[in-house]
Amino acid sequence: MTITPVELHHLDLKRGLFGYRRGSVDRLLEEIAQSFEETWRERAEFADRIEQLQGQLARHVEMESLLRTTLVSAERSAHEQKAQAKKEADHVLEEAHAEARSISREAMAERERLLGEARKIRALLEAALDAVDDASGAQAA
Repeated sequence: MTITPVELHHLDLKRGLFGYRRGSVDRLLEEIAQSFEETWRERAEFADRIEQLQGQLARHVEMESLLRTTLVSAERSAHEQKAQAKKEADHVLEEAHAEARSISREAMAERERLLGEARKIRALLEAALDAVDDASGAQAA
């Protein structure tokens, strides 16, 4: 049985011939001692629990700090990778444009060459047709 300080203040001990009755005082002292022991045990348990919780709190604070550091590092790394990827993409795009321009120039040159050859062949064919026409006209006359 736990005795509170308020209950102690309102205790009414029975008086006997030479003061308080010994039996009731002894019982009261025994109850007070038990209550005090129980309170000290609880206090010790609470102190142990507080120490345990402080240790957990310290670990959680340390983990939080580590997580924050990791998060900042991951964000920095993501930004760096994104910038590097953009830089590489720009480089690839620039190379692709250069190659496209080169291919276009080569295609235009090839087109001009083929058109020139086609004109030569046409001129040769026209000359051959004229020669055939001249030969046919000379045979007919």
